[in-house]
Order: sequence, then C-alpha cells, then structure tokens
Amino acid sequence: MNKKVNITTDSGADASVINEALSAAVREYRSQKKMSLDELSRLAGVSKGMLVEIEACRANPSIALLCRLAAAMGVSVADIVNVASSPCVRIITAEDIPCLWRGELGGSARLLAGTSGPDMVELWEWKMHPGETFETGSHATGTHELLHVVQGSLHLTVGEESFTIGKGAAAVARTDKPHSYTCEGDDPLIFTMTVSERAR
Repeated sequence: MNKKVNITTDSGADASVINEALSAAVREYRSQKKMSLDELSRLAGVSKGMLVEIEACRANPSIALLCRLAAAMGVSVADIVNVASSPCVRIITAEDIPCLWRGELGGSARLLAGTSGPDMVELWEWKMHPGETFETGSHATGTHELLHVVQGSLHLTVGEESFTIGKGAAAVARTDKPHSYTCEGDDPLIFTMTVSERAR
C-alpha cells in the first residue's frame, strides 16, 4: 500500500495562500498577546524553529500543526484560512475553499466551512485514491467527527480499533486519540466529515 502522511497543499496557489494566512495569524496573535516565540512554542507544542519558519512564510504546515496552533491561539482552522462563519450568513465560493491536504496519489482534503473561535465545528470534503492514507494525532478531549461515505469504502482507525464504512453509511467517532483514514478497496473514496471540538 502506498502511504503518505500529513502532506499538505502542493506548491500551487493553495499552499501560498494558506502559508501567508497562517504567518499573518501567528504574528498578529503574538503581537496582541505580547508573547514570545518560546511562549507560543510551549503553548502549542510546536518547535520554536517551526514557528520562525511559519512567521517567515517558509513552512508547509500539516493539518495537525494547523490544529495545534489554532487551539493554542483560541481560534479555529477555519478562522486562519478564512472560511469561518460570520454573525449571520457567509457564502464561501468554490474558488475560496482551501485544500489543506494532498495525497501522493492525488487525493485531497478541503475545509469547506467552519465556525469561528476555539469551540468550533468544521465541514470537510475528503477524496482519496486506493492505497492513500491520512494519519493524525489526537484532537482535544471530547472531539467528535461525523463521517458520511459518498463513494467507495473508508477504513477508519481510532486508537487500536479499526472500522470499515461503506458507501452510503455514516459513523460518529470520538477522535481524541490518534486516528487515520484509508481508501480501502479498488474504487476512489469520497466522504464528508463534520468535526466538533471544544476548547480545552
């Protein structure tokens, strides 16, 4: 099985826009809080060197790193990549939906929309090709993911347990443990995912 973990966007426009947004968010947060790189590094569990690269817009952050930084700064990933909700209604055009992961075989994960702040809900669309896997660490305690398989078969692993979710089926998973998604079988996989996470 081909396996690539936490590849983020390619070298195209998505990566550049996301890197610039994250760089600006980290700089603004540190400025507002009068916080040193060392302090944010400890708070987020991200190395100081990585933070320097992020602020200089030279890093290509994984989804897991985006999540850790967002949680440490009290915002959502949707806030950082500018697909968060407004007080009433916010329409996000197809062109403005960021791709935050690309698999080595052409798969993708797009953050379609999300709410602002540390208590957040996100809506994702995942497309994976046979053999592709995405692995990530634990989310905050009590985080849940709601998954619906539109096409193909999803192999979901949470901690030590594994499950297969077929076309048309749905699942609720508590993802405060390391977890992974794999495209199982010979057909491409498409699934939607809603993430609900509360601030620690």
